[in-house]
Amino acid sequence: MSILRLTAVLDDVTPCVSRTLMVPSDLRLDRLHLVLQAAMGWENQHLYSFEAGSRRWSLPDPHLGLDALPASKATIQQALAAAGHTPLVYTYDFGDDWRHQLTAELTDGPLPGQLYPRLVQAEGRCPPEDVGGPPGYQHFLEAIADPGHPDHAELTEWHNEPFDPSVPDTDTHQLELLKLAKRWQPRKK
Repeated sequence: MSILRLTAVLDDVTPCVSRTLMVPSDLRLDRLHLVLQAAMGWENQHLYSFEAGSRRWSLPDPHLGLDALPASKATIQQALAAAGHTPLVYTYDFGDDWRHQLTAELTDGPLPGQLYPRLVQAEGRCPPEDVGGPPGYQHFLEAIADPGHPDHAELTEWHNEPFDPSVPDTDTHQLELLKLAKRWQPRKK
């Protein structure tokens, strides 16, 4: 099994939101979607796609009008090969349009006793679901930081918990990834 060091960076948000993961190179894209959901802190409530040049992978859905290949039929290694020297793009929630730039490098291989996928580094907290994409997120941050902002009370109540954009919930992300790694662990014969 080959292991990739995968970095996912969320576009157009400040402060920076990024995750560095160790993932098997033969991980299917539908599973990579679940890995990214867990690592970022998304709630898996919306559609997604992966793009590499002119190729796109997603869930089969004739109503979307996407010219997409099935995400369950391609691996991250295949998608990265199609991307060439450009990042693979993962888009989550076609309404909010959260775009993530994915880059990867091959590692020396799996470490004994380690389960994969696993989170090795996290920076920044993921924006809340349905906040309105990057512009809505910026507005949300401004409003919750300023008690005098006209939308402060409404957005504070809407989110209903403290929010620090600089601090990821790393423990939760690691636990969710461990659950996936255990579920996908090869069966011993």
